[in-house]
Amino acid sequence: MGFRSTAGVLPWFAVVGILGLFTLAMTWIAVIAGLSAKSADSAGAFAFVIHLLPFISSAFVPTDTMPKVIRFFAENQPVTSIVNVIRALLNNQQVGSDIWIALALCIGIMVIAYIFALRVYKKRR
Repeated sequence: MGFRSTAGVLPWFAVVGILGLFTLAMTWIAVIAGLSAKSADSAGAFAFVIHLLPFISSAFVPTDTMPKVIRFFAENQPVTSIVNVIRALLNNQQVGSDIWIALALCIGIMVIAYIFALRVYKKRR
């Protein structure tokens, strides 16, 4: 929509890395759903929940314009910190502590989801 990033190569690599980590974390959550589901349709239905996360984040509107309950959720979910980091990196701004929060959330989700997926897999065997 006309956005042109002035970021250099390193910020772009950071953006790709963060998006890769987030994708991997969401993939492990999807693995849990896939292993737990009775059918392919029920496993696919789980994706709708994951697709809603960007809409309840700072991706489209600032969180301070949201109602209090939605704002609390939006400010404390992984997508908001990831969006804030990507936005800052692409605009050559300081990322602050958001990058550490985003990395910790992605890695934490990935590790926890991996452990749960392994347990579900072992139960199904």
